[in-house]
Amino acid sequence: MDKQKLIDTHKRIAPYIHRTPVMTSRLINQEAGAELYFKCENFQGMGAYKLRGATNAILQLSDAQRPKGVVTHSSGNFAQALSLAAQRLGVDAHIVMPSSAPKVKVEGVKTYGGKIYICDPTLEAREAEADRIAKETGATFMHPSNDLEVILGQGTAAIELLQDHPDLEFLVTPIGGGGLIAGSALAAHYFGNNCQVIGGEPFEVDDAYRSFHSGKIESNETTNTIADGLKTILGSNTFPIIQKYVQDIIRVTEEEIVAAMKLIWERMKIIVEPSSAVALAAVLREPLRFRKKKVGIVISGGNVDLGNLPF
Repeated sequence: MDKQKLIDTHKRIAPYIHRTPVMTSRLINQEAGAELYFKCENFQGMGAYKLRGATNAILQLSDAQRPKGVVTHSSGNFAQALSLAAQRLGVDAHIVMPSSAPKVKVEGVKTYGGKIYICDPTLEAREAEADRIAKETGATFMHPSNDLEVILGQGTAAIELLQDHPDLEFLVTPIGGGGLIAGSALAAHYFGNNCQVIGGEPFEVDDAYRSFHSGKIESNETTNTIADGLKTILGSNTFPIIQKYVQDIIRVTEEEIVAAMKLIWERMKIIVEPSSAVALAAVLREPLRFRKKKVGIVISGGNVDLGNLPF
C-alpha cells in the first residue's frame, strides 16, 4: 500500500464523489479545549464515506467481472454505498442485509437499485448468503471493510482533510470493521506531518481496542450499542495496517456517544448518525491528550432513523 496507490485511487474516484466540506464549531472547540476540524462525510452521496471505497472497488473490476455484478453483506451504509456506486457505473448489486438492519438503510438500498436479500442477523448467515449468491450469479464479492480497494477508497476522505489542513496533529475516526481508520492511517502516514491517528470505539463493542492490545483479532460476545455501524470486527487486511499506523484506540460509553451526537446536532446544525459521534466522544473523553491541539475528525455518516432518535 504505497503513496502512489492512494494518489491513483483519489484521482480515479474524484469524478464520482463529492469533495465534502470541512466544518468547525467555535462552541465545540471551547468545550473540547482544542481546534477541531470535522470532515463532513455525512454530506457524501448516500450520506456516508463508504461511497468512496465502493466506487473504487467497482472501478477496479475487470471487463469480464463487470457484467456479472457485485455482492456484499452489510447492515446499512456499505449496502447503500455499493448500490449507489453500482447504479452510477451500470453494474448489478446484490445486497445481503440482516433482518435487524435499520429501516432507513434498507429503504436507501431500494432507492439506489440494489437487490436485497434478508438473512438472520448473524455474521455466519450473512457470509453464507453472500457466498451462495456469488456462486449462483458469478458476482464479485466485496467486503464492506476488509477489501484492499475499499480501504484505499476510504482513505481519500483523510487525504482531502489533510490537503485542506496539512498541520493536523491528530486524526480521529470511528472504528468498526476498520476500513475507514486503516485508510485514514495510510493517508496520515503518507500525507500528514507527524499526524497521530486515534480510533474511537464503544465500550459495548470494543473488539478493536482488545485486538490492538492483544496483537490478535478479537470478537465481541454482545453488540449492544447505539452505534449500529460499528458492530463488525477487524479483518485480515485492516488489522495489520491498524497495528502499524494507528497510535491508540479510545473507548467511549453509550451516554458519551449520545451526548456527542446531540452536541453536533445542536451546535453545528447537521445530522450525524451515532457511529459518527463516537470520534468526537473520544476527543471529549480525553481532553488533556487533545488540549490546544489541531484535531481532524471524520464524520463518517448521517443516515439516522429519525423515528428512533436517542434524544
